[in-house]
Amino acid sequence: MDTSQHRQQDLATGRRGLRAAVRTKDGWAVQHAVVTVTDTSGQQVARAEADADGIVSSRPLPPGVYTAVATAIGYAPVALTAIVTASGVAELGTVVLARQGGDDLPPPGPWTLDPAHCTIAATAQHLGLSTVRGRFRQFAGRIQIGTTPEDSAVAADIAAASIDTGNATRDDHLRSADFLSVASYPMISYRGTGLSPAGPDRWTVHGTLTLAGVSRPVDLDLAYLGTGPDPWGGLRAAFHAETELRREDFAMTYNQVVRAGVNLVGATVKVELDIQAVQGTSLP
Repeated sequence: MDTSQHRQQDLATGRRGLRAAVRTKDGWAVQHAVVTVTDTSGQQVARAEADADGIVSSRPLPPGVYTAVATAIGYAPVALTAIVTASGVAELGTVVLARQGGDDLPPPGPWTLDPAHCTIAATAQHLGLSTVRGRFRQFAGRIQIGTTPEDSAVAADIAAASIDTGNATRDDHLRSADFLSVASYPMISYRGTGLSPAGPDRWTVHGTLTLAGVSRPVDLDLAYLGTGPDPWGGLRAAFHAETELRREDFAMTYNQVVRAGVNLVGATVKVELDIQAVQGTSLP
């Protein structure tokens, strides 16, 4: 009987030895993790692979003190001391693996934005008292995660006419030459050319935004929210990004003074992006 058959038999009968849940620091299961157990002489006594939930279970072990090493491709290995009780059981709890190279990012390669699970929203001040919120309904994009963050890139294109603030009259005005000029410039584009770290799980995306025919350098404050499998057999990564734009930087100088010192539309627009990207060049 091979090791996998022994393991299945032990699980079926309720017997188990070392057990651990292998996770990334954002809580996702590391499905391809392996835990190797050695005794005090350095001899390997057990080796177990994680299941779809990142759970590792071995056969019962003789009582004693062991070293357990959790490994996975793309992650830094972690060594722990495992104390096996008289019943042959050792509970390691949750073992957290960090990506090699320091700060976490999704695995290198192409990632495709999933518009059904993304939001591109814009917020502007109205009358100096309240805010108007809108979102773009049509867009597409791709992220290329490099082997180093500096080599990463992003390309996104947004249909300017898809702006939706919930008010048809206002949306028509936003599409006009006073603002987005969609007849002349139907697409808004962003091209990111690299990342620089800004803190734990936080990055600055450096890029260029082309809006209403004007191109300006625009940095995004990016938070990486984690990576994990989806129900369709894919791997997804989630991000949240923010920036603030000055309308005058993109030649959007329209305004109307409604009373002393108060403009109809604020001078800045806050942009927020909630992004899910699927690993690969196409969506499932």
